[in-house]
Order: sequence, then structure tokens, then C-alpha cells
Amino acid sequence: MGDRAIRIGRVNIAALLAGLAALLLAPSPAQAWGFYAHGKTAEIAEANVSPQVRAKIRRLLRSEKALGTPECPLRTLQDAAVWPDCVRREGWRWGYTAAWHYRTAPICQAFNPRANCAGGNCVTAQILRAHRILADESLPDAVRLEALAFMVHFAGDVHMPLHSGDNEDRGGNDREADYGIKPGLNLHSIWDGPLAERAISDPADPVVRRYTPAERAELGGGTPDDWGRESWETARSFVYPTAFDTDAPCDGELPNKTALSQEDIIRGVPIAKRRVQQAGLRIADLLESAFAPGPLKIEERRR
Repeated sequence: MGDRAIRIGRVNIAALLAGLAALLLAPSPAQAWGFYAHGKTAEIAEANVSPQVRAKIRRLLRSEKALGTPECPLRTLQDAAVWPDCVRREGWRWGYTAAWHYRTAPICQAFNPRANCAGGNCVTAQILRAHRILADESLPDAVRLEALAFMVHFAGDVHMPLHSGDNEDRGGNDREADYGIKPGLNLHSIWDGPLAERAISDPADPVVRRYTPAERAELGGGTPDDWGRESWETARSFVYPTAFDTDAPCDGELPNKTALSQEDIIRGVPIAKRRVQQAGLRIADLLESAFAPGPLKIEERRR
């Protein structure tokens, strides 16, 4: 083998090793609400809707090709739960949807369900809009399928506390935080990723199952505004006080860096788990009402 071939071989091996390192060091998308927890909310919903609704969902999914998003499949309800995060990577086409994934409200001010939602560009308004479009059987299947994906995804988003609660830090994105011994995260990414994964990965207490009527009554109900308020309250009363070891997160500025201890993480697990369960069961309720025969009830339209 000549010198030139050896040099080329060395370059190729170096490039391969660099690529492998990048894959190993990159954050796993399966750990984020955008993937893992969103997928679980869809599985919970699918396990708790009627067979008739499951059949209607399957029929609607057949129109996937008409959406023109081959890089972002939409063949199952689990795909629907992550599809809006996938398509918004194409900013030239879907960038306008970015603001639909959240509606942050300052935890140090009174909660206002109508603030930060100009023109309906926030998560709570888009849940209602998508719900109404999905329920309209006069619309083309592809239009309703897109609405299905947005509704399922956004109903998950609004249940993540830091998609609603904020302390002048973009929902915790600007607060560097260690997750136990793992450094280099931020407060938002912790609740999006490793905490959510830990909360819903216990095989002894699976979140994906058929829930009893009593459980559904206790975990479900409410409107998107109610769900946003719950998340905001969770951020205000638990997420920020726990992360910064203070009972008064609004008294003075918080540091830009903190760390969640193992005790903090253990305390957060049941809260994160409950939010995923609530999201899944509420998505099931949205699906049942959207696919019910006839138009939406008058009171639903007025929300």
C-alpha cells in the first residue's frame, strides 16, 4: 500500500471515529418529552379510548402521504405525538408553529390564562383549534390528520411544567443545572428528558395500561387552560423551589446555575409521572369527543 493510500485510510478512520464519538456524546432524543414521554402519552391514550375511536384513528392515518412529510412519518398515534417536533426542524415550512408548543407565564405574577397568546399562537389555543378541526368531518382527511398530530402533541406539551411556568429564563432553558452527577444540562432539559424517562420507566408500575373509571376521574378532566395552570403551579411551587433550595423563588434573583440532588430527583419523579398520566388520559378524552358522531357540543365550541 502506498503512502497516499495509507494517508487516506487514516483520514477515513479518523472521520469514522469522530462520527461515532459524536453519536455517543449527543443527547438521546428518546429521553425527551419530544419523543419518549410524548410517545407514552399516546400509548396511554390509545389504551384508554374505545375500539371505535381506535378504528377511526387508523382510517385517518391512511392519508399520511398527502401531508408531504416523508422524513417525519405519521403512521401511528405514537408518530402523531412526536410529528410536530419533527416537522418544525424544516423552519422554512413549519417555523410558524414554534410558538404553539408552549405558553409560559411568570411564576412571580398572578396566573393569566389569556396572556402570551397573541393571535392564538400558544399551546392552549392550538389544542382547542386542532380539536375543532379534527372533529369537523367535512374537512379533508389530511387536514384532520395534521390536526390530530398537533392536538395529541400539544396536549402533552402543556403538561410539562416548564412549558407553562417561567422565571425570566425561557422556561428554565437559561438555568444551567446538573442532574445528580450528570453535568451540562439545564433545568428545562432535565424535566424534558432524564427526569421524565425515570418517572415513567418503572416496570413494576407501568403507565401504559387501561385505567379504571375512578382513576380517570381523578387524573382527567379540565380544559387546556386548566392544564396550563396546573403546570404553572407545579413550576411555581415545586420545580423552582426544589431546584434552588428555596421556599421563596421570587424573592430576589436566582443563580444561573444549580444542581438537583438525588433527593430532589426522587421527589420529582411522582410529579413528572402524574403529569404524563394526566396528559395521556386527557388526550384520550379529546379523541373520544373529537370522533364522536355529529358536531362538537356547543359548550365545547365556546371554550
